[in-house]
Amino acid sequence: MAENVSGVEIQLENVTKRYPGTREPAVKDFTMTIPAGKIVILVGPSGCGKTTTMRMINRLIEPSSGRITIGGEDALKLNGDALRRKVGYAIQQAGLFPHFTVAQNIAVVPGLLDWDKKRISDRVDEMMDLVGLDPAVYRDRYPRQLSGGQQQRVGVARALAADPPVLLMDEPFGAVDPITRGNLQDELLRLQLELRKTIVFVTHDFDEAVKLGDKIAVLGDQSTIQQYDTPEAILANPANDMVAGFVGAGASLKQLTLLRVRDVDYHDDALTVVAPDSSPSDLRKRMTELGKTYALVLDARKRPQRWVHVRDLSTASTLATVGRPVGDMVSTQSTLQDALEAILSEGGNAVVTGSRGEYVGTIDINTVTDTIQQLREEHDAGSAAS
Repeated sequence: MAENVSGVEIQLENVTKRYPGTREPAVKDFTMTIPAGKIVILVGPSGCGKTTTMRMINRLIEPSSGRITIGGEDALKLNGDALRRKVGYAIQQAGLFPHFTVAQNIAVVPGLLDWDKKRISDRVDEMMDLVGLDPAVYRDRYPRQLSGGQQQRVGVARALAADPPVLLMDEPFGAVDPITRGNLQDELLRLQLELRKTIVFVTHDFDEAVKLGDKIAVLGDQSTIQQYDTPEAILANPANDMVAGFVGAGASLKQLTLLRVRDVDYHDDALTVVAPDSSPSDLRKRMTELGKTYALVLDARKRPQRWVHVRDLSTASTLATVGRPVGDMVSTQSTLQDALEAILSEGGNAVVTGSRGEYVGTIDINTVTDTIQQLREEHDAGSAAS
């Protein structure tokens, strides 16, 4: 898949940041190679310098010394504005311009790059579709008319609109509720499968780091690197007490955040699936014949909409409003931790969706608990052997 990578390698060599009037540097002698097309997470306690380090990549903060290259190009020799147009940037509160529509927000950088109007308009629609927002519905809305999760999607679409090779993300999902946060994380992983950007992502949440990162850098004071490795390696062998503190208790169960729904046997034929314009009486007859209790109503793009119990159908005139809306869903990119939470939230099987939000099956509690049991047995066997 290497030929599909659109990201580029980033190198930071002996990068230091000193603020005037302070004895100690905020970031001291930081050296790291960030591989092309990978998600690298900077995780560490508040005040350790992780955001300062990331912002030096696009020179929102100017380094005091050191060298930064992006795709082999010296970032410190480029014009700052030109550099920032090549590097997407997404932050916690989305940072949208409140008096711009969704379309105008996404079009900001392409506009600065003098793209023609048709190209910009086409790109806006493409990016909205990519992040799961229907252009016909959301194009002309203002940020205040969107939920927190929708605003973050627009923020990511804006950061990616000019197709930069590098995307910097500073706690982008920190201000939304846990379910929305999980969905946005899944969305990012789905996008990355398609786009293969180089993504540098700052968080203080180690579980988020394990879920999203190809590699994780655990940082201490002044951004000193305590450990820089894959999530699997850090969970299995924390380099020191500080890293072990971040990993926390239950490291074996954190393996649930390494396993994805796509890695286990979810069911793709467990439900009768119907379209919203189907006849309620025909559906009831089919469900009775098949011995099914529940059906799932999909929209025209095969996205899950509503659960329908067979008893709801005896008096229903349309499937558009009968039953209850589908609540917490997971995607094939979701972790088994996400799946467990969704199953508990839904009080039964959780719906699984594919790369464009389409229905692909369901996952049940037995699948997750069997996997937990297997992980525990493997962990116990490994502990006994050592």
